[in-house]
Amino acid sequence: MSKRANTTMGRITFFEERNFQGRSYECISDCSDMSSYLSRCQSCRVENGCFMVYERPNFIGNQYFMRRGEYADSMSMMDMRDCIRSCRAIPKHRGQFRMKIFEKENFSGQSHELQDDCDNIMDRFRMNDCMSCQVMEGHWLMFEHPQFRGKMMYVRPGEYRSFKELGLSSMGIMSMRRIMDI
Repeated sequence: MSKRANTTMGRITFFEERNFQGRSYECISDCSDMSSYLSRCQSCRVENGCFMVYERPNFIGNQYFMRRGEYADSMSMMDMRDCIRSCRAIPKHRGQFRMKIFEKENFSGQSHELQDDCDNIMDRFRMNDCMSCQVMEGHWLMFEHPQFRGKMMYVRPGEYRSFKELGLSSMGIMSMRRIMDI
């Protein structure tokens, strides 16, 4: 039960047990619910590309960014309560990165446009919070703490009116990084 990959796309293989044991499921695109393929997912291997994995079906819950490599015990490494239940393939992006961040929900309050990584919005922009954003170009990781730490959230081109509604704490976002290393 696997989706076959070609060499230009990302490919991730999930395993039911730690250390790449048990049944497996290979994926090259988004999978909103892995329960029809695996009873659980305790380890995975990213052969190429980048993926976001989620602790619950339908791309919700804690999320973790995965790039090429082996994750023999994904549960303890990602500090997840449950196991991986869904994943989203991050497409390759060539070109510029642009995002507008807003201090408050619904695109209000102080705003700034970004084209590069920002390790601390307080230091760089004197913003206490980032609670919404509009992504014009590129794919980004948003973090709840400065220096790219804490819970993370993947954003792609589109509008994000409320990070709280997307499951991040009420603290908002304090740092963001472009996803470039595919």
